[in-house]
Amino acid sequence: MKLICSQTELNTALQLVSRAVANRPTHPVLANVLLTADAGTGKLSLTGFDLNLGIQTSLSASIERSGAITLPCKLFGEIVSKLSSESPISLTFDEVKDQVKITSKNGSYEVRSMSADDFPELPIVENESFLKINAISFANSLKSTLFASSTDESKQILTGVNLSFNDNSIKSAATDGHRLAVVYLKDVISSNNNSNSNHNIEVTLPSRSLREVERFLSSCNSDTEISFFYDQGQVVFISSDQIVTTRTLDGTYPNYNQLIPDNFQYTLELNRKSFISALDRVSVLAEQHNNVLKISTNKKENVLNISAEAQDLGSGFESIPINFDADDIEIAFNSRYLLEGLKLIETDNILLKFNAPTTPAIFTPMDNDKQFVYLVMPVQIRS
Repeated sequence: MKLICSQTELNTALQLVSRAVANRPTHPVLANVLLTADAGTGKLSLTGFDLNLGIQTSLSASIERSGAITLPCKLFGEIVSKLSSESPISLTFDEVKDQVKITSKNGSYEVRSMSADDFPELPIVENESFLKINAISFANSLKSTLFASSTDESKQILTGVNLSFNDNSIKSAATDGHRLAVVYLKDVISSNNNSNSNHNIEVTLPSRSLREVERFLSSCNSDTEISFFYDQGQVVFISSDQIVTTRTLDGTYPNYNQLIPDNFQYTLELNRKSFISALDRVSVLAEQHNNVLKISTNKKENVLNISAEAQDLGSGFESIPINFDADDIEIAFNSRYLLEGLKLIETDNILLKFNAPTTPAIFTPMDNDKQFVYLVMPVQIRS
């Protein structure tokens, strides 16, 4: 293998695939990145794969001799990142020494390699059934749900996001047992790609993998489509020059639809920015103790009171105007849960709906309450 490529492009590619390289590899080669040079296409492909998450990307290169080799990802990445971006990089594999020589205008480095034959093959779904999904819409659905997934590995199925594909729509959901985020998007799947688009597909994918998918999708153009392949516990996302592959999570995802009430006794209309600003300020006190803040209505003055107390430290109190037509009520929430979800709603006004201080509360955009639903379990208030 012998080639010349851009330092900037190689560094960017290494940063991307390094996210799929194992920190504690079960085999030495899993700490490496696979480099594959193809003189016919003029492309250098880089792959990272920890046996669960795989990322592959490619860049243009002037390739004199094709070949494939693996290099220690961390060491190789640190060398490339510190080389000058004003000079191209030359990579030359020495078969006798089993090492790659990295040459730039300021000098050269030699890094011990491992055979590409030892690197596990990236799983490729072989069936011809796939979906074409709008990249930006899919990225937005992931961004709006990933935050609500669990970090508790003992509840493995909850550490992922549940994705449902039905005709031309996508429904994504994530919960950690304390809150639930659900996004429903229509007209984001091409209707003319194949017969599979008319069938229901439901998978739960690890949040770690989907964060990488969301990261590369967010940089796509608004009309870009990605291909989604699914078969026997494996999912592959393919764009023009990137591939992300991941295993599905085993188990049945909870029936979250039954958690969302059909009717509500209380409905509050709030200005989202005013509500978030007040929550942000009062939460400074809430964070000093147990993250709990109280929300209470004052029908007489048409305001919502937001308060928090930090024992032996102080208290905070603010009021914002609301539209409200019911008896006054008080309910308490974890301040962090509120802020994380509300900051993802983009409309000016939102609705807060609930039935009692101890039952699930629902936050939705006012103009489209079916597109995004954020459920938060209240905190029990002790007298």
